[in-house]
Amino acid sequence: MTSPTGPLCLEHTIDGQAVGGRGLPLSVECPSTGEELATVVQVNTAQVAEAVEAAERAFGSWSQLSPQARCSAMERFVDALTARRDRFVALIVAEAGTPVSLTRSLQVDTPLEHMRWYAEQAGRDWTESIGVSVATPRSESIIAHRPTGVVAALTAYNYPLLLAVSKMGAALAAGCTVVLMPSPLAPLSTLLIGEAAREAGLPDGVLNVVVGGAECAIALTREPAVRKISFTGSLRVGAEVMKQAAEGMKGITLELGGKSPNILLPGTDLEAVTAAVHLRYLRNAGQGCASPTRLLVHRSQYDEFIERSQQVFDAVPVGDPWKPETVVGPVISAAHRDRITEIIAAAEEEGAEVVARGHLPSGDEGGYWVAPTLLVGASPQSAVVREEIFGPVAVVIAYDDVDEAVRIANDTDYGLAANIYADDVEQAVRLAGRIQAGLVTINGGGALRPDGVFGGFKASGMGREHGEWGIREFLEPQHVQWSLP
Repeated sequence: MTSPTGPLCLEHTIDGQAVGGRGLPLSVECPSTGEELATVVQVNTAQVAEAVEAAERAFGSWSQLSPQARCSAMERFVDALTARRDRFVALIVAEAGTPVSLTRSLQVDTPLEHMRWYAEQAGRDWTESIGVSVATPRSESIIAHRPTGVVAALTAYNYPLLLAVSKMGAALAAGCTVVLMPSPLAPLSTLLIGEAAREAGLPDGVLNVVVGGAECAIALTREPAVRKISFTGSLRVGAEVMKQAAEGMKGITLELGGKSPNILLPGTDLEAVTAAVHLRYLRNAGQGCASPTRLLVHRSQYDEFIERSQQVFDAVPVGDPWKPETVVGPVISAAHRDRITEIIAAAEEEGAEVVARGHLPSGDEGGYWVAPTLLVGASPQSAVVREEIFGPVAVVIAYDDVDEAVRIANDTDYGLAANIYADDVEQAVRLAGRIQAGLVTINGGGALRPDGVFGGFKASGMGREHGEWGIREFLEPQHVQWSLP
């Protein structure tokens, strides 16, 4: 169940140099086997401070580069990342357990495309003229957009390259410098980003990549020179990051997950869409912040949907992530596997019923596996309905009319994403306006666009990523005004 990952980068990047850590050793496991992939010696808090100091020194020159020069530097960086495509694929399959077909597309090719788009945007002049004011004295004004400063970018394990690009790409394009810290559960692909930055000749200190434990993450967010924190992770940790940001009056962008609904409007062609409904949240073993795991089905189609879902679950390939046909791989760790299975067991004890369960790998592969699981009859207040499980688990909820479907869809602390299946697209677009979510896809939506926007309502976070909205998160508007004769 393994594949060569190519040469590993186990060194951190601080001030343009490859450096060894001075902290504790970290064993990085392969979730599909449970075997050790590598040992990374983490940085300590003193090295975190060194990385921030390097970013602070580099900020002056990087922020003052012409847009064209910054664009050229970032294009060289993208070229270096692209040259490592196969290594990124191998590392992410190995350390995150994502099946190889999805890894090639969404885990690697999509972020490379997005990073190229950010490099192009680095050449953009954001200055806006607001014209002449005839008030006495007469004046003219522009609104300039200045880079906010040093950025602390903290990413989750489930999409390591994509999440890193959404933060560092936007920040670098804006003229900020970055200290990037990945989840210790999947750090190897992020360390490779640092190697690419060094090879591409990004100016020293512009992008620093370090791996450390919780104490290092806290130290990073509390560093006085850090002016913006961008964090993707759990609601619990996000709340702590927000407190730390408040202590230093730092800007913050948070993406804290979701409990997304998938509304199948009355009359939906179940034969056509049932497989797509399940495959959307089963990808990456359900470890996706926007996974639509609350399936809202009109009561008149409820029984048919369950029957078709059972057929889908019986056929979903679960197992070796290196096999191209695999759809569901492992979850990230034994602890996470146990948490998911405990939530399922608790739901059953409370009266929910498992109506479909997929297969587990046969043999003695080891690893951290959860069978795809579909539940019905769960209490609206149960964890399986209200909490982000981050696993291949969904719950079906019947509704009687569209107004009730909207109430159920919005009955969550989160508001990251939603999907609507409908024969009438115009009806679905109107319905989207009633859904409290930052992203609403219709009939499955499309590819993840670099010029789109991503972020959530309510507890799903604050601020936005992707597109020009993501870049603006790292820019400070400045009013420049001068008097006229």
